[in-house]
Amino acid sequence: MIVRSLAAALATALLLSPIDAQYAKFGIHRNLVDNNVVDDPSSTDASDEDTPSITDPEDSGIEFKHFVAYSSSHICDSDSHALPFNNQIRGVNLGGWMVLEPWITPSLFYQFLGGNETAVAMDHYSFCAVLGPEQGNKQLRRHWETWVTEDIVRTLAQSGAVNSLRVPVGDFMFQPYGPYSSCVDGALEYLDRLLDWARSYGLSVLLDVHTQKDSQNGFDNSGQTMNFRWTSGINTWPRDLTTFQHWPIRAANWMGTFDNHAINYTDINHDNIKHSIKVVEEIVDRYHDHPAVLGLEPVNEPWELTPLDLLKQFYWDSYLIVKKKAPYWKFIMHDSFRFTPEAWGGFMKGCPDRALDTHIYQAWMDPAPRTTFYGNACAQKSQIALMEREFGPVVVGEWSLATDNCAMWLNGFNDNLPGFPRSPCKYIPCSPPYMGEEQPGTPLPVGRGLQGPYGTGMSGPSFGLCPVDRDWLTERYNRGEAGSSWVHDPPEAPRGRDGTDEVMTHLAAKKISAFSGIGHGFYFWNFRTDLNNPQWSYMLALERGWIPKGNLNDDSITKACEREDSGAFLCNANRDAPEKTIKAGVGYALEREGKNSTYLDSMTGDEVYDEADEVFNDFWQAHRSEGATCDFGGAAVLSEVNKTHTVDYYNTDDFYNVLEINEFPVWKIVLFAVLGVVFGGLAGFTIAMKTSPRFSRAVRSSQMLRPVTSSRVFRQSFGNLMDAAGFEEIPNFD
Repeated sequence: MIVRSLAAALATALLLSPIDAQYAKFGIHRNLVDNNVVDDPSSTDASDEDTPSITDPEDSGIEFKHFVAYSSSHICDSDSHALPFNNQIRGVNLGGWMVLEPWITPSLFYQFLGGNETAVAMDHYSFCAVLGPEQGNKQLRRHWETWVTEDIVRTLAQSGAVNSLRVPVGDFMFQPYGPYSSCVDGALEYLDRLLDWARSYGLSVLLDVHTQKDSQNGFDNSGQTMNFRWTSGINTWPRDLTTFQHWPIRAANWMGTFDNHAINYTDINHDNIKHSIKVVEEIVDRYHDHPAVLGLEPVNEPWELTPLDLLKQFYWDSYLIVKKKAPYWKFIMHDSFRFTPEAWGGFMKGCPDRALDTHIYQAWMDPAPRTTFYGNACAQKSQIALMEREFGPVVVGEWSLATDNCAMWLNGFNDNLPGFPRSPCKYIPCSPPYMGEEQPGTPLPVGRGLQGPYGTGMSGPSFGLCPVDRDWLTERYNRGEAGSSWVHDPPEAPRGRDGTDEVMTHLAAKKISAFSGIGHGFYFWNFRTDLNNPQWSYMLALERGWIPKGNLNDDSITKACEREDSGAFLCNANRDAPEKTIKAGVGYALEREGKNSTYLDSMTGDEVYDEADEVFNDFWQAHRSEGATCDFGGAAVLSEVNKTHTVDYYNTDDFYNVLEINEFPVWKIVLFAVLGVVFGGLAGFTIAMKTSPRFSRAVRSSQMLRPVTSSRVFRQSFGNLMDAAGFEEIPNFD
């Protein structure tokens, strides 16, 4: 599902590196002849494949139903397509179904807690290897039967908020290998059934090849965790502790052997690439006539060090296979975490029905106030707009509402990325298994703490409790997010202080506004989770009202980024960040502007933060339209300008309401003052009449007040008190 952690941390640096030239010598060239892919023996260098702007004069092109494709330049022309990519996607992923991910369905993996090197599975590959084909297939069939049902598909369709499903599938379903053989028997029949359900409920389906042989990114979502190493044998204390390492060493061997020292590929695995091409052919052959299929994504999340020339060639070959038998399918390509014009601008120019998939998550961001997440969500519009101009249609194939990575096993089975999670997490009772009592390893023993094997970090069930996303708290009046309360907030909101619904509702609106308002739509990750994680579950988010059912085009969504877009915020220094962090952020901003930052060396204390306020805000205001965010490595935070807004689409968020109270209109102040005097006077008069006989007598004998004291209402209210005080007889009004 997600290439997490290092992909996010290194993406920015790697996006601008000359990776094409670095890997050009490992390129392969292919020609597509009658749907058969063969190596071009004349090719020895892939540098020519870097999307030249002029087609080779000797390339006469390959004619398809609607266009002509030129393999020498990876471009097309003469497109007469009658069905362009006009309809926006409002979709959701059916993750954890055909490709197992322990964090999505943890109860399926509880059976491996407490195991050793030979008895632990932590991804789909090892699940089949440890259990064997017979037992593995038995459990998988029960899983396929219960994780995605017709009722679920119907519920998603009837919500009015979903028109498409992205279905991760394994390459091993179409070309079994290794431990997958016999273990995944029957998977295609379940996929066939899903496609029929989708058709009957009016949903389209994007088939997403989520795994590749030898892993395209090294993570469990690729089917197989790579460069995984058991370290139990080198533990000195305590004895018999079962441990492993994954995060310190990354690799992805789909396209070849990766050298961790040279940081490049030393050889290319042509057999693996041919295997992947064969999978594409199998999918097209099987489903090209099915009316529910929207299209194909031939590989999910190839890591950012994948040779770009080879990846483009693989995309091109796959595209031609698709278009030969399924001319109306969409062809979606993941950006390999290089969402830039430098990487994809001009690629497949003029080719119909192709789109670029990018995945946008906030779960691995540093802890921050809600406005930082709001601003970051809205800022994505700029980069999406840029890529729509430079490449073409963009689809956000994965996103969620998570603002932390607390979800159990999100960073791997019984593992965690070093340094994560970065804030305390909420614990709730672990959910009962979704497959019922037949599932091995369940129910969890409530009297047992964390169980091994232990990874780099810690994440797992303890005494029947499981970690899930932390709560957002409501803000105190006149503090808002300019305060620092969010730093010290407990992970579980005290009674009456839970602001999660408000924050998630606004964050969802801003993300949908950004992803669909500019691009060609989105697929939420995921449709459900085994644990109660609504930030990762579209169905629970719909249930809680975070994502509205029905129309996703009303003003609350389309105008959700109005404040961020209109500049109703200031980017100020984070007063809770160390001075060193502030100086580093300021230095970055000044360097980007070509300015000298040495003057910062002589600054200390408040003057550093005051200087940062000005530098950060100037830089952010100047570049936010280009996608800049108010972050600067955790050195800056957004605070709202104290002003009244003419249009308010945020009337359920206490943060925005609190800030607007600071500028209370004068007429309201006068009105409340007058009402206070009037009602205060009446209250005082009533108390005095009931407690002071002397005051009551004076009121009764007053000539000025006689019209009042003689009235029926006054007599009925205070007559008994006046009789008891010895006043003159009260006339009978009957």
